[in-house]
Amino acid sequence: MVKFPQAEARFFHNIFVCKKCGSKIRANNMKVIAGKVHCRKCQSVALRPKRRK
Repeated sequence: MVKFPQAEARFFHNIFVCKKCGSKIRANNMKVIAGKVHCRKCQSVALRPKRRK
């Protein structure tokens, strides 16, 4: 299976998943590390990067 760099960037670059409710959020890496970004649904700051399968 061929992986395109444009598709990789669209699906995985700057996308985080909330650890509590599972919603996806697109945000800057540095803002997530600093704790300035929170989940829209549950207001949690516990975010993880989207996993690559």
